Amino acid sequence: MSKFWNKLSDITHLHKRAAFSDLPERIAAKESVFMGIAKGRFSCRKFKDTPLTDVQIKHILEAARLAPSAKNNQPVHVWVVKSDESLSKLKSATNYLYGAPAVFMVGCNPEEAWVRQCDGKNGGDVDAAIVGTHIMLEATALGLGSVWVGSFDPSKIREVFPETTGYEIVALFPVGTPDAEESPNHGKRKPLEEFASEL
Repeated sequence: MSKFWNKLSDITHLHKRAAFSDLPERIAAKESVFMGIAKGRFSCRKFKDTPLTDVQIKHILEAARLAPSAKNNQPVHVWVVKSDESLSKLKSATNYLYGAPAVFMVGCNPEEAWVRQCDGKNGGDVDAAIVGTHIMLEATALGLGSVWVGSFDPSKIREVFPETTGYEIVALFPVGTPDAEESPNHGKRKPLEEFASEL
C-alpha cells in the first residue's frame, strides 16, 4: 500500500510542476539577491585607506540617482568628499568619518521637495534618506563598507562647503574597504510578528 501512496504523491507532485501551481512556493524558498545584500550590509566603523575607484564612485552615484522621490521631484544632491583637503574640512564638522577614503554627503532642497497638503510635512528629508539607503546598499553590492552618520554640525558644513547653501544636509555616508567586522549588536532584530502586523 505504501508504494501506491508514494506513486500517487509522485504523480501529484508532477501535476503541480506541470501546472506551475507550486511556483510561488519555489520562488519564496529561494533568497533574492536583494535579501543577500540587505543581510550583508552593516555599519562599518573602520576603513582601510584604499581609495575608491572612479568606477565604484560612479556606480554608487548612479544607484543614488535612481532612488525614488515624492512626485519624482528629486530635491536631493550628493557631494562626494574624497580629497585630503575636503576630508579635512569635513572633519571640522564631525568626528565620525572612521578613516573612510570617501564620504557621500547627502542633502535636500526643501524648496524643491513635495509637501503634504494636509499638514505641510516636507518630504525632502525622506527623499534624501532613500538616496542614502541606495548608497549603502550599492556599496555593499560592490563589496565595500558604509555607515550612516547623523552626528555632525550642519552650520559648520555650510561654512566650509558653501556649495551646500540652500540644502539641508541630512546624512553623511563614509564608504570604503571595510577594516572591521559587524558589531555584536548588528544582528539583533525584533521578531517579525512584533515588527509587522496585518490590518
